[in-house]
Amino acid sequence: MNMKHILFILISLCFMGTATAQPKKSRVQTTRSASAKKAQDATPSRASLMFPTSVDVPETPTWRRDIYRTLDLTKDENAPLYFPVEPQGDNINLFTLLFQLLNTGKIPAYEYKLDGVEDFQQSNRMHFKDMLERYHIFYEVNGNSIKVEPSDIPSAEVLSFNVKESSYYDQHTATFQSRVVAICPVLHRTDDFDTRVNKYPMFWVKYDDIKTYLSGREIMTSNLNNAARMSMEDFFATNHYKGEIYMTTNMQNRSLQQYCATDSLLKKEQKRIEKEMTDFEAHIWATPVDSAEIAKRDSIAALADKGKKSRRMASSDSKSSSASRTSRRSSSSSEKASKSSSKSSGGSSSSGPRVSVRRQRH
Repeated sequence: MNMKHILFILISLCFMGTATAQPKKSRVQTTRSASAKKAQDATPSRASLMFPTSVDVPETPTWRRDIYRTLDLTKDENAPLYFPVEPQGDNINLFTLLFQLLNTGKIPAYEYKLDGVEDFQQSNRMHFKDMLERYHIFYEVNGNSIKVEPSDIPSAEVLSFNVKESSYYDQHTATFQSRVVAICPVLHRTDDFDTRVNKYPMFWVKYDDIKTYLSGREIMTSNLNNAARMSMEDFFATNHYKGEIYMTTNMQNRSLQQYCATDSLLKKEQKRIEKEMTDFEAHIWATPVDSAEIAKRDSIAALADKGKKSRRMASSDSKSSSASRTSRRSSSSSEKASKSSSKSSGGSSSSGPRVSVRRQRH
């Protein structure tokens, strides 16, 4: 074997080594990038760490009912979500907060369909620019960003919100709770040729997407005490809002107005549904959960109660027997006294000395 064959073999071995080593390197890099991406997706956001929120609605509760309510912001119970109409420093209302989150791409928005039922699928996502053009909101495009002046945000025209509320019984904690699932701002506007106020539901947002940001925003909750404040998330979590029912989740997908012909029937149906909810919450347990009642059912406590009752009964029986004996004695003594008095009176009348009067002769 000459030198040429030896060089050829060495060169071929070098090429084979580099060829076999290259795929291993690419697989390692692919594995590392996939694991890094997975870790990045699993990492919680900074807002969720700074502002922890309440427990989510369980996926498989024992009992659950979904109700749609409309929150009138002109009422005092819901006015904290409307004030201030224009931003005052860090103080903004709920719609302005949602508007800013949508503009910065921090939360997604979903189209409002004609049936009024929310759809959180990817295909139903709404673009922010399309929403601005649909509701004639002035904006400017600066490169890849959209700029909207604070005075152009129609927060003053959003006078109501539609919320989806889920009331459920959690078997793990044995509690009955109500949580907001979705929120939809409603725009109130008058047309150019119509004096009536028309309502335009704008979009749906998932409450789980915004509750972290609601925890970092405080609102004023009293007209008398302006120092009384709480976070927006606490406002919804503690059910401080008040809204009328306009639809429930049903198999026919009908709203209350579709089967209630008059306003009186609509009010009656709303009261009936509210009563169903309160009755279920009141009778969710067969017996009241009371530690004192449970302690009474304990065997030792029950025996102690029986002993106390028997002693009470024995003492009461002894008292009653002694009282009866004393009463019998007093009655017998009184009878004897009456008999003796009657005998003495009778004997004196029969055996008393006779007085005779002799006649004197004159």
